[in-house]
Amino acid sequence: QVQLVESGGGLVQAGDSLRLSCAASGRSLSDFSMGWFRQTPGKEREFVATISRSGTNKYYVDSVKGRFTISRDNAKNTVYLQMNSLKPEDTAVYYCAADVTASYYTPSSHSRDYDYWGQGTQVTVSS
Repeated sequence: QVQLVESGGGLVQAGDSLRLSCAASGRSLSDFSMGWFRQTPGKEREFVATISRSGTNKYYVDSVKGRFTISRDNAKNTVYLQMNSLKPEDTAVYYCAADVTASYYTPSSHSRDYDYWGQGTQVTVSS
């Protein structure tokens, strides 16, 4: 069993930055590829970013490319999402997730492939 706890969300203005953290317990983070997803009321959960178990491959949804960076620190059992130049449309609840079955180099952007989820952290960007 894996527990994931997100932190770092908050209320910011457009153009500001936030860094989300996702701390894992129960198993080593190195066993998983990790992803960040987000959801707003009435909409399906949306893929944001993912990082392979190796840490070498990262993928992003087009709307955040060049602004968001996903990273992992296996020694701290933590994955991060650095969010810069935030926009009001980035407002959502952000979830981290762990994929047990991913290959070492190829993470998934599909929420159905993820086995464990955190409780989410709210990010609100005002204009």
